[in-house]
Amino acid sequence: MNQSVGEQIFRPLAGDTFFFRCHRDVPCFTQCCARLRLILTPYDILRMKNRLKIGSDEFLERYTDTVMDNRSRFPRVRLKMRPDRKHTCPFVTQQGCSIYEDRPEACRLYPLGRATATVEGEKGARERFFMVAESHCHGFSEDRAWTLEEWMEHEGVNEFSALNHGWLGIITSSRSLGPREYEARKQQMFFMASYNLDRFRDFLFGSAFFDRFHVDPALREALKKDDTALMLFGFDWLRFSLFGEKTLEPRLKKEDK
Repeated sequence: MNQSVGEQIFRPLAGDTFFFRCHRDVPCFTQCCARLRLILTPYDILRMKNRLKIGSDEFLERYTDTVMDNRSRFPRVRLKMRPDRKHTCPFVTQQGCSIYEDRPEACRLYPLGRATATVEGEKGARERFFMVAESHCHGFSEDRAWTLEEWMEHEGVNEFSALNHGWLGIITSSRSLGPREYEARKQQMFFMASYNLDRFRDFLFGSAFFDRFHVDPALREALKKDDTALMLFGFDWLRFSLFGEKTLEPRLKKEDK
């Protein structure tokens, strides 16, 4: 993309309101659901695979590609487009999104874009929003006005942002991963705890994990069936295993008691 095109598409969010409405009668309906380079978050994957009633392995195999880039030390998961002429989203139909209630956070945010960063010692993330003003989109000509806060609440973005916040702090952290010989293993652990909740659950309950760490009995029961609790516990585990944070309490070895 050249600079002039980028300037035309990405525009500052000026003022307190913007106009937008997407519905089946706009000429461009579903045109934005193609040729996406959409990076999925852990909560995106949780919602989508549960909506489809399939396991994590099957979802990742059928609907995603794993990518590495220079902007991150960790693998990312990207939604795989259909191999058709338009490279459409696998979930788009003529009637719209077939998983609309469980669509990813980036789809909920559109036509807004967001640049996010976390700062060590700060509870919240620093965010900057902008308009993604694609030339084909007629939604901007509609008469529905929104404030940023109204749009975030209406589209359910706030729930996704809150649940992904801990993970965002992990992927943007500049802290050392320790000796290089452990990096490959830590990246594998990151992938499992972030994206493959079924395998992470098997890891917890099929190993000596609970003999090695104190976990509240009520939480341990929740981890058996509650994917959201499991995902959030995974973030704590990653902070412990990747960076050595004291987010989990190891049990004392018998010889140390």
